[in-house]
Formats: sequence, C-alpha cells, structure tokens
Amino acid sequence: MATVTRKGQVTLPKNVRDALGIEPGTEVEFDVEEGRVLMRKRVPMEVLSEWEGRLRGKLVGASVDETMEIMRGERLIAEEDV
Repeated sequence: MATVTRKGQVTLPKNVRDALGIEPGTEVEFDVEEGRVLMRKRVPMEVLSEWEGRLRGKLVGASVDETMEIMRGERLIAEEDV
C-alpha cells in the first residue's frame, strides 16, 4: 500500500518498478479507465525510431497492443509471433 503526499506523489513499490523496468528518470504515462488508474512506462520516440523496420515481418501473429508490449519490454516475443 502507498500513501499520497501533499504534493500528490506516491512511491512505487519495488516489485512494480522492477516488473516494469522503471528506474530514476523513467517517464511514465497515466490514464483513467472505468475508475482505474493505468500507468505505463513511456517509450521515447528515439527507441521507436531505432526499432522501425526491424520487426517488420517478424510479428505476423502479434496485434498492435502485443507489439507495443514487446517494444516496451513488458512481453517477450513468443514462438507463435515469429
């Protein structure tokens, strides 16, 4: 459990930081959907540009959401995606 400070800050638990690869300086994005707060690690455009074209034809079975999870490092490429 975390407590919100007067400045609206919350410390992310270590297991959450580790699971998402969040380190000091990592940018995150927030959305609210159906009363829930969603936090995502932001992928800088430089990273996306670096991978542009490299995955073409390799993720035939992957959806756009699955591809973004792979690029964010939230998911590994599965055999059926290759």
